[in-house]
Amino acid sequence: MAFLDLDGLTVHVQRLGPQDGGPPAATAVLLHGLLTDSLASFYFTLAPALSAAGVEVLMYDQRGHGRSGRPATGYRLEQFVDDLEALLDRLELTGPVHLLGNSFGGTVAFGLAARRPEQVVSILAVESEPASPAWAAKLDVLLRRAERELPQDATLAWVTEQHGAHTARLARSASRLLSGTTLARDIPASLLPAEAELRAIRCPVLAVYGTESDLAEQSDWLDELLPGCRSTFVAGQEHSVLIEAPDVVRELALFWLQEHGAELRDPTARLEGRVG
Repeated sequence: MAFLDLDGLTVHVQRLGPQDGGPPAATAVLLHGLLTDSLASFYFTLAPALSAAGVEVLMYDQRGHGRSGRPATGYRLEQFVDDLEALLDRLELTGPVHLLGNSFGGTVAFGLAARRPEQVVSILAVESEPASPAWAAKLDVLLRRAERELPQDATLAWVTEQHGAHTARLARSASRLLSGTTLARDIPASLLPAEAELRAIRCPVLAVYGTESDLAEQSDWLDELLPGCRSTFVAGQEHSVLIEAPDVVRELALFWLQEHGAELRDPTARLEGRVG
């Protein structure tokens, strides 16, 4: 565990090298989502399998989340992308990296790929999408609703009943983040990439959706927008694919990295076939 200062923001970073101590087969940066998410979601699901396969893994808590600093302002998408750029530079990760993003983390990944195309080998985006006017409008509605409803006792009681005490604690933390910062207003006001900038993203992209998720219907649009994109679906899942179906996500990620140049060393990670 480490804490780095990035232009005045304290960032909590976890870095896992290959478990066998050998040279990395690839470098993967794992990017978590908004509000109730943190690097812990990857630490207990995907990261150990990647490290066992010989992959160098970089995870960090995004601004306002987990153990990273929580400034009162400064939550536009471009500032999250700035943080990722600064972190890669600070750690001297100048070579190509694979970006694996969950929800909003995938949106950050697309932002870096548009800004630094030469540094991104591939993107695996779980229940995610690039920033667009429709994305900003949707996040405006969702964040304002969360800001209004999460502090209510009835909401927390329902979360506890349906999802357990741990998720309720995450919901309380998300409520404090929303009430104590400008995140709910900053995200919808983000500087959005032009469609031409998104179409210029040429790295391979695997978009993973739950079949019951509202995002699944955007797959045709995203496949058309990004020349190197293809979609795959996890049956019976909604938005929380990473947490609810971690074994599937691990298998997809290992397939994906192997397909795109990673010579995985762990025998259990030597997979046959392709992601479809």
